[in-house]
Amino acid sequence: MNDSEIRHREKMRRKKAVIDGRIAKSTETRGVLILLKGNGKGKSSSAFGTMARALGHGQRAGLIQFIKGRKETGEYLFFRDHPNVDFYIMGHGFTWETQDKSQDKRAAQQAWAIAGRMLRDPGYDLLVFDEMSYMFKYGYLDVSPVVTALRSRPAGQNVIITGRTMHRELMEIADTISDIADLEHAFRKGVKAQPGIEW
Repeated sequence: MNDSEIRHREKMRRKKAVIDGRIAKSTETRGVLILLKGNGKGKSSSAFGTMARALGHGQRAGLIQFIKGRKETGEYLFFRDHPNVDFYIMGHGFTWETQDKSQDKRAAQQAWAIAGRMLRDPGYDLLVFDEMSYMFKYGYLDVSPVVTALRSRPAGQNVIITGRTMHRELMEIADTISDIADLEHAFRKGVKAQPGIEW
C-alpha cells in the first residue's frame, strides 16, 4: 500500500468515526415534517421521489396537489392506480390562469378538509401536500389549524409540504427544510415546458 492509499484510509477511518458517532446519538423514532421550498425546480419531484421510496417499503401514502389541477400530470398518471396511494387533485390550475379567487379559496378549503382527515389517520405513513404553501401566501387557508393538526398527527406519520415560499410558523415546527435554489431554468432560454419534465 503506497502513502496516498494509507492517507486516504486514515482519512476515511476518521470520517467513519464521526458519522458513526452522529448515528449513535440519533435514537428518537418518530415521523418528521419536511418542507421543500425555494425558487428552484425540483420540489415536487423530490416529494414524489420520497413517496416512491416509501411505497418501495410497503408504506401507505396520501397526496394532495393544491394547485396543479388542470392537466393530468405524469405523477398522477403513474401513481393514481397504486393500491397504497390516495391521490387527490384539488386545484383548478395555477392562480394566474383561473383568475377566480373565490373558486381557488373554496378548492383550498376542500383540500384542507381531506388533508386534516389524513393527518388524523394513523394508517398513513407519508403525506405529501404539494404546493400547499401557496395557500397561506394567498390567504386561502389559515396556518394555525394546520400547525395544530401537524403537531397532533400520529407519531409515526411523515409529512412533506412543498412550495416556493414557506410560512414562518411551519418552519418553526419543521424537522427538515430544504431550500432549492434557482441557478438557471430552460424556460428563460425559451425552451417550451414539456411532459415528463415540467408536469
